[in-house]
Amino acid sequence: MSPAETERHRCFLRLFTAHEPAVRAHVRRLVPARADADDVMQEISVVLWEKFDAFRQGEDFRRWAFGVARFEVLAWLRDKGRDRLVLDEEVVAKLAEETAADEPRLERQREALEVCVGKVPREQRDLLMRAYEPESRIQEVAQSSGRSVAGFYQWLHRMRRMLLDCVRRAAGQEVNG
Repeated sequence: MSPAETERHRCFLRLFTAHEPAVRAHVRRLVPARADADDVMQEISVVLWEKFDAFRQGEDFRRWAFGVARFEVLAWLRDKGRDRLVLDEEVVAKLAEETAADEPRLERQREALEVCVGKVPREQRDLLMRAYEPESRIQEVAQSSGRSVAGFYQWLHRMRRMLLDCVRRAAGQEVNG
């Protein structure tokens, strides 16, 4: 790889890595199942790399990636068109438009949540994160915490309320609760 190609690759990776969580969240809102969203994200990352030469430095990478994501979701929908659980293309287009417009607010909330979760004592934060892992079983997490299932759910409710209040303060806006 030439030095120019190496730098181009690094530039893409920096931009993609910085914006991938927002693009993934955007896709997740448009595709019904997490596994399908993962598949679509793989295609999006390939298309973004293949079309990176068309991206102009100084433009909004996230907006560009959202546009690519929208077309990839629509392509996925066309491929899955026989599935009764797939949304109509017009509905997806409207959802894509609305979620893209909502993205700045959601990004502020994600950043605020990260700060707020960072303020939680490590032991409690680890327990909280375990409760939200895919395939997590609340009964097992509750038992490992030394709480009953009912007691764990109460603790989890208090933690969510505390984080919601923190995010509202940090993001300076209303958060659905």
